[in-house]
Amino acid sequence: MWWFQKGLCILPVGVVVWMTTTFVVSYIIAVVLGHVDPLVPYISDLGTTAPERCVFGIMMNVSAFFGIATIFVRYKLLKVITGENKLILHKLNGLGLVFGCISCFGMCVVGNFQPHIHSKTVYLVRLGISVWTLSSIIALFVSSVIMYSSLPSLDAALKLHWVPGETAYTAHIFSTISEWSLSFSFIGFFFTYIRDFQKINLRTEAVLQSNHLYEQLDGDSGVSSHSQRASESPLPPAGGT
Repeated sequence: MWWFQKGLCILPVGVVVWMTTTFVVSYIIAVVLGHVDPLVPYISDLGTTAPERCVFGIMMNVSAFFGIATIFVRYKLLKVITGENKLILHKLNGLGLVFGCISCFGMCVVGNFQPHIHSKTVYLVRLGISVWTLSSIIALFVSSVIMYSSLPSLDAALKLHWVPGETAYTAHIFSTISEWSLSFSFIGFFFTYIRDFQKINLRTEAVLQSNHLYEQLDGDSGVSSHSQRASESPLPPAGGT
């Protein structure tokens, strides 16, 4: 028995081998056809121009399938080895399964759809905001861990006034600044939607389901019955006034 035939290790092997093959094959096609520069092009550029984008999309679908299968098996594995009494670990394991499947689906979407709807400036702005958000999250997490490890968790959670120079004051300041930074990074990302939303209007259409606002009345079946009675009324004779 070969090593990749043991258990279900063929799944992560499939992910590694197939995704690598996807990038290599798409790269070769794009370079041979002169669609990208040979020296380390963007992977996303390999799925931009036909025909390599068709190959890239199809192979990414298979990669997404391997990825979801691998994540599911990993979920079942952790569920068994953590035991029945670790409720928090089971919840985290289930959350990981959900996020993993969403990530694989997103990879599939990115591999098949490459809309060019924004300028490079918008892309760079949103990339910068994303880095800003990630940096704020990391800084908030690290400073909070330092603060709570320096003080009893109950005291740190209930403490509203801090004096410069006291224990964990510096970590507290970093934590609060990171929280404000994280909040404004979210606001900044929505700010980039302003120009997008200038290009669209929505129209709302009201569909009346009844000719009154009461509960069903005796002998009244609403607009549909009214329309039916109107359609069943005799037509005036031809030439009548």
